[in-house]
Amino acid sequence: MAVRILVLGAGYAGLVAAGLTARHRDARVTLVNASDRFVERVRLHQVATGQRVRTRPIAELLGGAPVDFVVGRVTAIDAARREAELADGRRLGYDILIYALGSMSDGGGVPGAAEHAYPVAVADDAARLWERLTADGTVAVVGGGLTGIEAAAELAETHPERTVRLLTADQLGAALSERGRRHVRRVFTRLGVEIRDGVRVAEVRADGLLLDGGEHVPADTVVWATGFRVPDLARDAGFAVDGHGRMLVDPALRSVSNPEVYAIGDAAVMQRPDEQELRMACATALPSARHVARAVGDELAGREPGPFRFRYVNQCISLGRRDALVQYVRADDSPVEFVLTGRIAALYKEVIVRGALAAQRHPTLVALTPGGGPSSRRTGGTRTYGAADPAPLTSGRSRPGADR
Repeated sequence: MAVRILVLGAGYAGLVAAGLTARHRDARVTLVNASDRFVERVRLHQVATGQRVRTRPIAELLGGAPVDFVVGRVTAIDAARREAELADGRRLGYDILIYALGSMSDGGGVPGAAEHAYPVAVADDAARLWERLTADGTVAVVGGGLTGIEAAAELAETHPERTVRLLTADQLGAALSERGRRHVRRVFTRLGVEIRDGVRVAEVRADGLLLDGGEHVPADTVVWATGFRVPDLARDAGFAVDGHGRMLVDPALRSVSNPEVYAIGDAAVMQRPDEQELRMACATALPSARHVARAVGDELAGREPGPFRFRYVNQCISLGRRDALVQYVRADDSPVEFVLTGRIAALYKEVIVRGALAAQRHPTLVALTPGGGPSSRRTGGTRTYGAADPAPLTSGRSRPGADR
């Protein structure tokens, strides 16, 4: 009898995991997602400015893979019965569960953020922001991480008549090298983006922001680009999770409390041996998905799955449509001074984004390094994002609630 494998979530991680796992002869794979279309999350800042970004049917991206695709919102997981319950009452059983439900925006407990701010974490958020931006006015972007930088640059380039301000509690681009930060500031100066770093937002109001200390920063639209959270489903099901609700996993990316469950992408705490967490990004989602497909193949063959091995290579940050920053990093994601900038970096970033989409239809493209097929012990990564690392990882570096 075929082993029932249930994949929850069809983002960058879940869709690749489903497609690759379905290649195993003894597997019967079911993929569940709340929408029937795949969202290129790394393009949502473009959607928010009204650019035409094509969405693709998930069934089309599966490319004929033997996967049962179910459109539905997961409302609960019964770990004892090994079932997932959908909003319409359907219950789907599993022998192996791949938990890949991703993350969403989080106001971080800031008063007024949920009521007055516009996040760009999911497609509906980006569409709401675009509708808001059809009116004139000042825009304040909260968050100086990669999401905030990309959103502010895109907004300022698309709407040069607007005043765009970026506010962050940390230094702008704190995770970048000095050369990288200088380039971002040069681009922001050219685009007219006002930078306020080292400030904390105490409250979001209908007419702008209130900072710690009482200063009011006027804004007609507030874009929330700091803080991410995950669904409560894993915690509610009784799986071992961290304080943010992300599933705790072992070196093979299995739940430490329920070994029949794998967790990948934003919803899992994937770590290096030194306990440094791998950040939320498709840079980690895609390789982790490929690893899990191999691990499931090992299980089906009666072998113990090997550990997830991973290293970073660079971070790619768009700065509008004609500029970008490619920040090269060490294996632990810490920046080096070597960067690419300008149009060549913009082209590089576009190739990466298109490659991430192509990997959904052709999952074997996730690993561009040699290492064999899905049952190989070696875990490859997308060379432009991350790659196989000689040092084993204990499981997948961003902190929920921090600038992404």
